[in-house]
Amino acid sequence: MSLAVFEDVSLSFGKKTIVDELGLRIGTADRIGLIGPNGSGKTSIMRMLAAEQAPDGGQISLRKELRLGYLPQDIALSGGRSLLSFVRDSVPGRAELDDTVARAEAELAEAERDDRAEEEMMAIVERLSELHEQVTHYDMHYTEHEATRILSGLGFQTSDLGRDMGEFSGGWKMRGVLAALLFQQPDLLLLDEPTNHLDMPSVTWFGDFLKQYERAFILICHDREFLNEQVKRIISFEPEGVRLYSGDYESYLRQRAEEEVILENKAKNIAREREQAERFINRFRAQANKARAVQSRVKALEKMEKVETFQKRKVMRFKFPPTGRCSNEPVLVQGLAKSYGDHQVLSGVDLGVRRGEKIGIIGVNGAGKTTLLRIMAGEIEPSAGQVQFGHNVKAGYYAQHHADTLHKESTIFDEVAGEAEDATITQIRTVLGAFLFSDDDVDKKIGVLSGGERARVALAKLLINPGNLLMMDEPTNHLDLASSEALADSLGTYDGTLIFVSHNRSFVHRLATRIWNVADGTVEPYPGTLDEYMDAYRTALAEGSGDGASKRMGGPPTTKPQTTGAPRQAKQASQPEAPRRKRGSRAEEKERKRREAEARRKNGGGDPAKKVRDLESKISRLKTAQKERSELLADPEVYANKARSNELIQAFKKAQAELDLLTERWLEAQAALEATQD
Repeated sequence: MSLAVFEDVSLSFGKKTIVDELGLRIGTADRIGLIGPNGSGKTSIMRMLAAEQAPDGGQISLRKELRLGYLPQDIALSGGRSLLSFVRDSVPGRAELDDTVARAEAELAEAERDDRAEEEMMAIVERLSELHEQVTHYDMHYTEHEATRILSGLGFQTSDLGRDMGEFSGGWKMRGVLAALLFQQPDLLLLDEPTNHLDMPSVTWFGDFLKQYERAFILICHDREFLNEQVKRIISFEPEGVRLYSGDYESYLRQRAEEEVILENKAKNIAREREQAERFINRFRAQANKARAVQSRVKALEKMEKVETFQKRKVMRFKFPPTGRCSNEPVLVQGLAKSYGDHQVLSGVDLGVRRGEKIGIIGVNGAGKTTLLRIMAGEIEPSAGQVQFGHNVKAGYYAQHHADTLHKESTIFDEVAGEAEDATITQIRTVLGAFLFSDDDVDKKIGVLSGGERARVALAKLLINPGNLLMMDEPTNHLDLASSEALADSLGTYDGTLIFVSHNRSFVHRLATRIWNVADGTVEPYPGTLDEYMDAYRTALAEGSGDGASKRMGGPPTTKPQTTGAPRQAKQASQPEAPRRKRGSRAEEKERKRREAEARRKNGGGDPAKKVRDLESKISRLKTAQKERSELLADPEVYANKARSNELIQAFKKAQAELDLLTERWLEAQAALEATQD
């Protein structure tokens, strides 16, 4: 059964056609990756599905009562609610249901005071009974435990749950919105670059969550590995229009390559047939005895199929020239520390860098990755320690905010030319062409560019005169998938030293020859690739080396939130990119939980499993009794005995309050039981 159907849908912005007579069906279990260059129309597809954009033509039909959740790239979210309340109350209909229950209870209380007719009292009680059943359904399916689990997985601390949403920074607000959508579990989930504001541990948790998600979703993502793990179908914006492919992103690339070969061979065959027909016609046109054959060839030529050759998408391409030679140790960090008031971000950091290394900096958000890079780039001063550059080192720095600091009134050409005074016009245009700015495009003003286009300009400014040491903070954040891959290819040709922060696993895998894991105010270097780092961590953990392994591999920060409003990162034992400190092997952890459960039993806490069973039994008996009371209260003859009817009403209200309390206790007991089973 289809959740959504596009029938001949068309959409244009000015002279640009986004889709033209698009036909598309989205099934109940579809896992779709939406790919294409920035500005091609990926977000427009999602906005049309979410009814935030109307098509110019055609029709989009949604299944009746379809529950749809949409995570856009930009949100506007005010305060006034706690984080936990925001997530729990986000379930469609829950807030309205609570209001309806409150009104019904007030109406019943008023009816009792006014001594109204039995029939009216009966109708109110019946309605209130149905409403309480709906509340119980919500509480059983959308538990506080589940909301807390999701928030923890996305990096929030327990202390953050009660904080007002208005206190968080934009990136953390986006995580809160994502948590609310995952908690709701809509029938169709629309995710527009959901990993942009997540660190690697949170991306790992989010990926595991999506793998277990049994409903449909559409995903826009520039992380090749994440896309491959999650999707089973690709919708691609190609130069010839929107195309559909089965399988993951790798499968799409293979199918696209096969299409290229097939189309080219077909075009060659038809061209050969056309050439032979034209040669025959020209040779025998004047011969009367060949007139019928010539006419036959002319008709065949007119009917011959026209085949469009395969159109390749333009992708930025840049190859670095050789860099100037510098000392063997271009950067030396000694005793580095940085504090913001009482908040210690980095302390006692000592690092060395060898010429030609490509170092990937990983760690949870708030650990200090960007702070470390900004100190090394000279953007901010350390609280203690120093950064020393070697002989003949020429450094370049790309920051997340650099795309937003371009001069809006400058042209693309002038903005880039200002970074390389010795470059010729041809050299500047060559670099801009590599970043997809050609011909008259170079005369566009920065102010009219999209976020992805501004990111490409900022990269062009850096790479036209890169020096022999590049420092880059999340360089793929505003790039589409193809551009992210192309940037990785380009940086692979760079013979200088590269130090970069990225949450894009594919990008880190392809480039990093060494890993720095930032955790607990320190930086743990690992002399190998991301895969080797992860393998070493898993091996150390499997061997049960406990705290020693965790210390070598690094761990999540235990620092307070930064002044920007970012909360502390929750400790995630299941997130291998940031393994927890002071934790033993899995067997030791299981034993610890067993001992804690035993201690609870000795202290009167009881066996969690038995407690859950006892509560379920009580709830079942109470529900049965409530059902019997509801049936009695539905009988008009009951109200002939005023004392009896009042007794039943009071018993119903008392039992309902007890049922609500037992349900809360069941949720707590269930959470405790799950903790012992982890």
